Amino acid sequence: MPIHYINHNGTLVPEDTFILTAGNRSFRYGDGIFETMLYKDGEIRFLSFHIERLQRSMQKIHLDYYNKFDTYFVKSATEELVRKNNMVGQQVRVRLIVYREGEGLYTPETNKPSFVLQVHKVGDERRDKKVGLIVDLYTEYKKPYSDLSDLKSNNALLYVMAGLYKKKFNYDEVLILNQEGNLCEALTSNIFVYYDKVLYTPALNQGCIDGVMRRVVMDIAAHEGIPVVEAEINPEIMKSADEIFCTNAVQGIQWVMGYKQKRYFNRISRILQERLGTWVYEEG
Repeated sequence: MPIHYINHNGTLVPEDTFILTAGNRSFRYGDGIFETMLYKDGEIRFLSFHIERLQRSMQKIHLDYYNKFDTYFVKSATEELVRKNNMVGQQVRVRLIVYREGEGLYTPETNKPSFVLQVHKVGDERRDKKVGLIVDLYTEYKKPYSDLSDLKSNNALLYVMAGLYKKKFNYDEVLILNQEGNLCEALTSNIFVYYDKVLYTPALNQGCIDGVMRRVVMDIAAHEGIPVVEAEINPEIMKSADEIFCTNAVQGIQWVMGYKQKRYFNRISRILQERLGTWVYEEG
């Protein structure tokens, strides 16, 4: 079987190489962040948005040298790793993990960052767009919101618990509630609800991740003349909504087909998905 490589702090090593110690801060405390990106047609889609969020997140948790992680660095490192793993011409999931170096207890010894870059071929995870998701609400634990809630943090215990629920009952996706019981996000995605000719998505102050694809979809919707409102959303709206769909950087837009006995349309999500395929931003 071919050796699969990762990039650890600028060195390409086999994926099964031992690179962490028991004192690693990401392992012990979830002290780090990550970006998940889609490499397609020789480029990372919406890379500038990912870099903007990555650098903002690094500053927020007081990691040094955030400017090092710019578009050139991430693009070059990704392309090198894609070539090394013989994935040129394929659609690839790119995951960049940035964590705080050093040991120490809760108080860090240093704010210097380390990183791990991984690439994996996008395969069965990309669902047939003609088939919608069957979802449920995850209610066992709720997501608290704070000024750190929008980070893609390595501390992901809530999502692990939601994933166990999803697996146990064989749902395609589960929707997470915030501490007030309002819709927050899905397990791996942001969420949108189309109701009474308006597209709603949970506001960032509701605790959801500040998703790159969330941002892109809001821009596309505005371009298409679809009113978009960032709001506090009671889950009761799911009983009367016309459409619900989920968004993330790798899957794009996934429409929800059903929640309990409720079935949804996918007209708006289909329009947005078609527009997404050719959507580009002007540089500068």
